[in-house]
Amino acid sequence: MRRHLSKFFHCPIGINLSNSFPQLKCDVGSNCAASSTRQALFGGHWNECATRALATASCASVSEDLPKDNSVSDMLVDSFGRLHTYLRISLTERCNLRCQYCMPAEGGEPTVRKDIEDICLELSNLKGLRTLSMTTNGIALTRKLPRLKDCGLTALNISVDTLVPAKFEFMTRRKGHEKVMNSINAAIDLGFNPVKVNCVVMRGFNDDEICDFVELTREKPIDIRFIEFMPFDGNVWNVKKLVPYSEMLDTVMKQFPSLKRVQDHPTDTAKNFTIDGHEGRVSFITSMTEHFCAGCNRLRLLADGNFKVCLFGPSEVSLRDPLRCGAEDHELREIIGAAVKKKKASHAGMFDIAKTANRPMIHIGG
Repeated sequence: MRRHLSKFFHCPIGINLSNSFPQLKCDVGSNCAASSTRQALFGGHWNECATRALATASCASVSEDLPKDNSVSDMLVDSFGRLHTYLRISLTERCNLRCQYCMPAEGGEPTVRKDIEDICLELSNLKGLRTLSMTTNGIALTRKLPRLKDCGLTALNISVDTLVPAKFEFMTRRKGHEKVMNSINAAIDLGFNPVKVNCVVMRGFNDDEICDFVELTREKPIDIRFIEFMPFDGNVWNVKKLVPYSEMLDTVMKQFPSLKRVQDHPTDTAKNFTIDGHEGRVSFITSMTEHFCAGCNRLRLLADGNFKVCLFGPSEVSLRDPLRCGAEDHELREIIGAAVKKKKASHAGMFDIAKTANRPMIHIGG
């Protein structure tokens, strides 16, 4: 895997393995060259299972470190001048939870992969890799975490939408809330800093817990990230369930008046805040009410080998089929470059997104 991915990434990158993806920030960064991905993801024993076997990974890189004359970099610049240095790779569509906002009844969680440690080890040895990150539901993470850290994992996003065990079981259709909280604490004990905790806020379900989540940041290096509820196929999205960023911010400020904004990186997907006296911080991902498309540097490789340039856009292009037909690196670069150049300036509004056919989140990987 390493020797093939390295032909795509000619700059410092980072990787994130996630709920449906581990992340390359493989959370995968994106200066990719084609034949490395071909063998890494579809060659050898990956060949037969590429359609279902990829769980989610994501890579982020720093654009200012890129060579100005890098042809691979040029391939990843869209018509609006955005350089795409972050690639999320989906490793599997299987999951050990059944979250209602993510899927109707079926499931991508990277830790269900028996070879997840080996994948992390290979990715962590990529030349120039800066961050290897994983997004996970935390259910099976605690016992695997020490080995994952030894294999090069450097950052974590752990998803949990409620601090109430009964509500957790209702939402996920599974038990396991204590395991998730243990994973958060285990990550802190192992030195992950910050530990990002992702919370999708839904009116009438967990919007009354916002300040309880903020309290987690008081004495621990936790970055609680409140995410606006987003429409995807199968999650029964309704605007009435959406709690907008402005309302969440108001709620936090009333109880924590020292909340203040920090300087965000241009490619950050979150609006970040600190609170006086708190070790951690609070962030908001505002995809619906205040999109951040102008700084978007993300691309996605899905579990079936399709390439997607926008989380909310229905357009996809297959990389699997050309790879299986023996496409050369330059041909894959042309396919990737053409897809990137067609990326729109921003995604549609939330009501249009809700009416547009797109995959369930479990198939996309975040």
